[in-house]
Amino acid sequence: MSLYDQLKWTADGLIPAIIQDHRDGRVLMMAWMNRASLEKTLSTGKTWFWSRSRQKFWMKGESSGNVQVVRNVAFDCDGDALLIQVEQSGPACHEGFRSCFFRTVGEAGATWTTTEERLETPENLYGKKSQ
Repeated sequence: MSLYDQLKWTADGLIPAIIQDHRDGRVLMMAWMNRASLEKTLSTGKTWFWSRSRQKFWMKGESSGNVQVVRNVAFDCDGDALLIQVEQSGPACHEGFRSCFFRTVGEAGATWTTTEERLETPENLYGKKSQ
């Protein structure tokens, strides 16, 4: 049985991929993969994903330059999630933070706090968007 047969894909042919810094274990982001993006990730050593909102195949860092070099790929006991450990260059978050998980919930969900410093502005990462 192949790796792809071991995985439980959604009805849309997707699987969640948790992206983690291989050095310190910090969760950097979560994104969706289809079989083609997982194959491309494994063959190139860089992370590739499927954007549900844009209906587009994309490589992390293709517009910002902040690529992820894959160090390890694992899947959970149920086969319904991937854990990909990477070496991240620059911010992983499109809002310029190291991690997409830069907000912490407090007071029974009534508040939230930004818990890390922004490394870069989105304008510097992606350029100014035309109006």
